[in-house]
Amino acid sequence: MTHPKIALIGVGIIGSAVGTRLLACGQSLSVYNRSPAKAAALGAKGATVSDSATAAAQDADYIILSLNSADIVHTAVFGEHGVATQAKPGALIIDLSSIDPASTKTLAQTAQDKGLRWLDCPLSGGAPKALSGQLTVMAGGTVADFEDSKAVMDLLCANYTLMGPNGAGQTTKLLNQVLCALHFVAVAEATQLAQDAGVDASKIPQALQGGRADSAILQEFMAKMAAKDYSPMGRIDNMVKDLNGVQDLARLTHTAMPLTATCAEIHRLLAYAGHGAADNAALMKFYQGPEADT
Repeated sequence: MTHPKIALIGVGIIGSAVGTRLLACGQSLSVYNRSPAKAAALGAKGATVSDSATAAAQDADYIILSLNSADIVHTAVFGEHGVATQAKPGALIIDLSSIDPASTKTLAQTAQDKGLRWLDCPLSGGAPKALSGQLTVMAGGTVADFEDSKAVMDLLCANYTLMGPNGAGQTTKLLNQVLCALHFVAVAEATQLAQDAGVDASKIPQALQGGRADSAILQEFMAKMAAKDYSPMGRIDNMVKDLNGVQDLARLTHTAMPLTATCAEIHRLLAYAGHGAADNAALMKFYQGPEADT
């Protein structure tokens, strides 16, 4: 069976997991990352490592982006050495980045003007779910492009939903981040209370499993928080970026979000204190005071 040619631009925590999964599924993959060492790790697993986004995307049927901001996405696609320079006409860009809906709509229109197609496909589930092909992805774009993308996305996703036209995927991701951020804070707060009250917080996920308080975040993060394990599965500063986007959207829609505002300030305080690159589990540092760095 002939596999489509896939390009991957951006090999951070998520991009690396996505690339690893695609290679494990036997896909033909070319990769580019601004930091060559990260791309080299995928090269050792069978990917073709390119020295520019242009070279990686040349002749690719599907071009996956996993980047940190709208400005970086714009440069990677439309910059001097970007994807659009030599991309095959009609190539489908699948943007896994979490960026604001307005920028996504502009990027998608620019791509269309250059003969390319665009799906905004922000994800939930992090690197572990990417590695196992169990991501939840909310898409924005046309029905035809969504159906076409399944040739790749079915390898990565357990739940893949078209939410509407370009921008709708990013809007849904912002809603996802509201729920995740509030839950991260709630789990951190409960973990600290458990520890202060002399209860083994690492046992709580098992004790509450199947009840109404159960969730993926509880199961994945309470024991991690209790152990002060801040190894990165996600980053505080990425959540700050997403919560900024949520609050921008809320201002446009005149939506009151007092809980989200408080949650955003907690994240900003941690980022200001130098913990922006730390994992979401590092929310514990907000509650631990002087013991935060011990």
